[in-house]
Amino acid sequence: MGLIERRPPRDGVEWEFDEVSFSSDLSRSAVRQLLVERAEYGGWTLDRLRIGRDGRRQVLLRRKIIRAQRTA
Repeated sequence: MGLIERRPPRDGVEWEFDEVSFSSDLSRSAVRQLLVERAEYGGWTLDRLRIGRDGRRQVLLRRKIIRAQRTA
């Protein structure tokens, strides 16, 4: 669905990003519902939303990468 990339850690927090595009023929409520499902089941939060001149929505989602630390 989207392109996943990793940005370098900043202040000890590492984020994973996912870019998703929605066509202009999808209604606002349909896009909202799809994003809500990704948030609830995938742990994603909205980072950026851009609406193009043609009405296409480009959404950048992010979530924290939680690294398990080994205990001694």
